[in-house]
Parts: sequence; structure tokens; C-alpha cells
Amino acid sequence: MTVCSRLLCMLPLRAYLTVVALALSFTLVGCAADDNPLKGDRSVSELYKAGMDQMKDENYGTAAKIFDAVEQQHPYSVWATRAQLMAAYADYEGLRYDDAIDALTRFIELHPGNPHVDYAYYMRALCYYEQIADIRRDQRASQQAYEGFNDVIRRFPDTAYAHDAVYKLDLTRDHLAAKEMDIGRWYENQGNYIAAVNRFKTVVDRFQTTSHVPEALERLVECYLELGLKPEAQKSAAVLGFNYPNSDYYKQAYGLMTPGADITHPDDKGLVTRVWDSLFY
Repeated sequence: MTVCSRLLCMLPLRAYLTVVALALSFTLVGCAADDNPLKGDRSVSELYKAGMDQMKDENYGTAAKIFDAVEQQHPYSVWATRAQLMAAYADYEGLRYDDAIDALTRFIELHPGNPHVDYAYYMRALCYYEQIADIRRDQRASQQAYEGFNDVIRRFPDTAYAHDAVYKLDLTRDHLAAKEMDIGRWYENQGNYIAAVNRFKTVVDRFQTTSHVPEALERLVECYLELGLKPEAQKSAAVLGFNYPNSDYYKQAYGLMTPGADITHPDDKGLVTRVWDSLFY
């Protein structure tokens, strides 16, 4: 990693993305643009400068349209490729994530060898990440962010994008696990123990590093006992006890496996999950 790259890694994310976006522009010759640069014939430098001016004024919707015009009116210029990324960045800043994703996907398909393609991959994953809502909603954005950040880490492991992706991947993974837990609890409350088991096992198998595993194991004990599968319940309790011996969930599982023990069930969602919910609701 170059000295410049190391310095960029130290910048806050927003500042880092802005630096990269500005790096996509050339030093522009001063060209005065009229109030509406989209009207009339404009040189590529005039259009590009007008787009950058709109970005500085935080008029992101107008900026995106101007950068789109750069590509449309001057498709074979070197500016056109840069304008594609700038239009996507403007859409991202303007919270138009779907438009940004479309633009970034198109850029990746058209320019797989471009020096800034790592930026495009990362920005696309970030657009999905920014759309993650509470765990009660559809989690397609979480899954797409998860896949996107993994793609960044795999393709560009030594970049600042990969370093930030690792951090965001942990949060995304935890959110996906929280959703599985939420669905699993609902199935359990409905008496659909087999469906609940499948959800809790998904948490244990796919999201082993998340904070939801102790509760998932304890819920498996509950469901297996309801299904009359005591050996499976014992296995889940043993895994829980080995890995989380001081957990309240282990105490609850122990009480379930030892009839007569006076053990109070933890809060329905668990402390960690409640804290997680508070971050997103």
C-alpha cells in the first residue's frame, strides 16, 4: 500500500469517498456556465465543471443529470468514464441508492479493468448497506450488502475499501442473524418447531461470530424438547455450555435439561438483540 493509500485509510469514510470522487476530475479550465448547463451546446469541460459546481453546492440531483449529459453528449471522451462514477456518487449523496446501484453496475460491466473499478464495487455494496432497515422488514438489502462487501474483500484485499468492508461486513452479518432470530422466535411462538429449528440452526451454522449464537442454541434446546428430540437438545445444550458457560442462556438451557431447576428465562429478545434493535428502530 502506498503512503497516499495509508493516509486515505485514516480519513473518515465520507471524507475518503469525497477525496476519491474529486480525484476522478481533471484540473478544469475556468469555463463560465449559464444557469442551465443542460441547454444548448456545451463542451465536455464546461459540462463537467458545471457538474462539479453542483456537487459543491450539494445539488446532487442536478449534478447527476449533468454528469449523465457528459456521457451522452461526449461518449468517446475520457471524461465520459469519469462522469459515470461521478453521476453514481451524486446519486449516492442524494440518497437515490437504486439509481446509484444501476450506474455502478453498468460501470463495472463496461469497464472491468478501470483503475477505479474497486471504488465502484465498494460504492455499490455501500448503497445496499445504507438501505438496511429494521429486522422486521425484508432483508434483501442486507444480503446484497453482505455479498457486495465480500466481493470487495475478495477482489481488492489490500485496499482501504476492503478494510472498511470488513468492519461493515460484521455489522451486516449480525443484522442478518438478528432477522433469522426474529423469524425463528415467531415460528416457535406459533408452535412450528421444525421451522424454528431451521432458523436457529442457520444462525449457529452461518453466523457463528455474531452475538446471537447463545440465544439460538438455547432456543434449539427448547424446540428439540418440544419435538421430543432429547439427544439433539442435549447436544445443543452441551455446545452452549462449552462455548458460553457464563451465559444466562446456558443457565436457562441447564434448567430445561434439569427439571425442577428454578431458572428464569431471559428477556424474549435477549440483551444483545435489544441493543441491536435500538440502533435501527
